[in-house]
Amino acid sequence: MSSRPQKALKAIAVFLVFAFAQVYVQIGFAEPGPNAPTVLPQNIIVARLVTGNNQPITVNGASAVTGATILTGANIQTPADVGATINLGPLGTVDLAPNTIIRLEFDDDGNLKVTLIAGCVIVNAKKKTEGQILTEQGTSAAKTDKAAGGVLEACFPPGAAAPTVGPGVAAGAGAGAGAGAGGAAAAAGTGIGTAGTVAILGGIGGFLISLPLMFRGGNPSPTTP
Repeated sequence: MSSRPQKALKAIAVFLVFAFAQVYVQIGFAEPGPNAPTVLPQNIIVARLVTGNNQPITVNGASAVTGATILTGANIQTPADVGATINLGPLGTVDLAPNTIIRLEFDDDGNLKVTLIAGCVIVNAKKKTEGQILTEQGTSAAKTDKAAGGVLEACFPPGAAAPTVGPGVAAGAGAGAGAGAGGAAAAAGTGIGTAGTVAILGGIGGFLISLPLMFRGGNPSPTTP
């Protein structure tokens, strides 16, 4: 082998050693130290809004469309001819019919409360979520079993003394954002992760194995017969 390929091979080898070192440094920083405190994972509930035909509704007095983040305690109002769906991830969904006013409260302990002020609403609570529909006076109109979850439907027409609760009540009023309503996409995690690290190391390893073949030229034998 001539001196030029040998120098090139050494330079590439040095570069690859440096690349390996950088990968392992990143892994080391990602790993908690031996004296690091134990941090328990937290379930942060992020509620996303989907509106019918991406038409605006009102959230806390401001205009909001598909993709908006809904915080707990929000006051939400849909106009005429516009339904909406609020996707609460592991808690479930809340569907609003047009001309509906609610206050939405939720937390990561599995509590989902909808105060129905006017209009029609559907609460679809997943397992381990206690869904409730309340009146503006704080009276519970309907509640799901937390262990099983369930679907609640209620309508509160103008002038009525109490909400009407039952299957099909709100669905018939057009609650929900319509076909394809499923909430905004979840945000992707950060970092390269374990799979990414394995892929990088595997690619570097495969390149190292192929290096001798790259510098052997057209002669398949390392020695001259």
